[in-house]
Amino acid sequence: MTLLDKINSPQDVKKLSTAKLESLAQEIRAAILNRDSKIGGHVGPNLGIVEATIALHYVFNSPVDKIVYDVSHQSYPHKLLTGRRDGFLNDEKMNQISGYTNPNESEHDFFTIGHTSTSVSLACGLAKARDLKGQNHNVIAVIGDGSLSGGEALEGLSNAAVLNSNIIIIVNDNEMSIAENHGGLYTNLRLLRETDGCAECNLFKALGFDYHYVADGNSISQMIDILSRVKDTKRPTLLHIHTLKGKGYKFAEENKEQWHWNLPFDIQSGKINLELGNEENYNDITFDYLNHKIKQDKDVVILTAGTPGAFGLSPDRRQQLGANYVDVGIAEEHAVAMSSALAKGGCKPVFCVWSSFVQRTYDQLSQDLAINNNPAVILVFSGAISAMDVTHLGCFDIPLIGNIPNIVYLAPTTKEEYLAMLEWGIEQTEHPVVIRVPTQVIYAPAPVKDDFGSLNRFETIRLGQDVAILALGSFLTLGMQTADKLKEQGINATVINPRYITGIDENLLNNLKENHQIIVTLEDGEIDGGFGEKITRFYGTDKIKVLNFGAKKEFTDRVPLDELYRRYHLTPDLITADILKIK
Repeated sequence: MTLLDKINSPQDVKKLSTAKLESLAQEIRAAILNRDSKIGGHVGPNLGIVEATIALHYVFNSPVDKIVYDVSHQSYPHKLLTGRRDGFLNDEKMNQISGYTNPNESEHDFFTIGHTSTSVSLACGLAKARDLKGQNHNVIAVIGDGSLSGGEALEGLSNAAVLNSNIIIIVNDNEMSIAENHGGLYTNLRLLRETDGCAECNLFKALGFDYHYVADGNSISQMIDILSRVKDTKRPTLLHIHTLKGKGYKFAEENKEQWHWNLPFDIQSGKINLELGNEENYNDITFDYLNHKIKQDKDVVILTAGTPGAFGLSPDRRQQLGANYVDVGIAEEHAVAMSSALAKGGCKPVFCVWSSFVQRTYDQLSQDLAINNNPAVILVFSGAISAMDVTHLGCFDIPLIGNIPNIVYLAPTTKEEYLAMLEWGIEQTEHPVVIRVPTQVIYAPAPVKDDFGSLNRFETIRLGQDVAILALGSFLTLGMQTADKLKEQGINATVINPRYITGIDENLLNNLKENHQIIVTLEDGEIDGGFGEKITRFYGTDKIKVLNFGAKKEFTDRVPLDELYRRYHLTPDLITADILKIK
């Protein structure tokens, strides 16, 4: 029996000697690699925080003492020490455990977290609630140095420093975000590392924290010593610990960016187990277009917010883009505002962002961008109903962005249409333009229109009667498949590519009244507040019937996509059956 087999709760950690804790650390690393190699997951961040996590549970009394992990990229060792080892050692149970902290799994988790820079704010709330209730437990936030670039982290630090009570913030400084760090605060972190925490210039002391530095955050004994000293402190306290991202696994230590997160892999060779294929994808399509565009026009600027790898922007590609590429750190709000100002300054910004992360920018989209009507371009990737975990769903961007005045939100259906929209969006000067990047590469069967300045003009793909299918963006294929099914039932349906999410083609919709009785809308996102509701509202006083298909307003967590499609009736057979019921 291994040491890990005996760890059912943090109380079991406290029984071990220092030597056995060191052995436990190696078993934890092996368990992390076992899980990640089989189902994929965050590798480097979790391998680097093992010793600090063991020390946390050795010194503190979880769940009475409350530990909050930022983003949860560093939560695997915590899960292994809090009764969830089967999710790492038992193949059949791996998918039962989330890759993020989750209160439904354990009393040792307090929040479901998958977005960055939130831990200090959450810890502030827990600490204030404790003080108001007259309790006296410890509250600890664990945040990586990369997450410090997010605005909420700085807001949380500013507030935590004046709580005047127990709050302990552990800044895990492994000198990396997902990719390399960007921003001036990292100059101070480097200075603090170089001076063993003794530099007079100290951001954290300036805010008002009691500050401690640990040069070897991968030393269990050093971490136990410092945590024991700050336990039960009455003052806001910050521990700055220096760790090695990917520690204990050669490939993760040598290539920290690639091994931040990885697909299933062979542990011995580090090679990916899945066949990735050579199919064309929108990461490559986008880079090739923008790289060529920049060579022609130095006003074009590409921005990302700490996640360049999500868009295929490898270190080599970033180097090719040179000064025309800007990584603002994990700060999507700043990226939107900066994009607006770049456009105001005469540049042509293109901000690449995941759908689940664009949610963080609503105020900037509305205030800094749309009200000022600056012609920045935003590319929203992974906008779709998906089997992702609950914190990374991409089905909410249509209601979020589609109802902000001045913004033109476009939904291309093919590669050619996407590139035409991107070219138009960059060169036009009248509107902020957002483009929902398709999830699958489909090629246009005929030349596409390249002028989108006459807003809200839908395109009829197939002309029929009785039933009209408005299939938005990536769901055009679903619309065509449904039309084929209807044809088997003797119904020659019209199929329309709306192209615009933010407006409706009133002329076309009025013309449909002449020989159509049923209108069907298909969108790869949430129905409530979405595109289909605009169509339903337009026909509200008419006899024509409207069916809206898309996702329900709900949070899903790692639900298989086929199951979601069945749940939402997003298959040709189910859509056809629903149409026939009301015809």
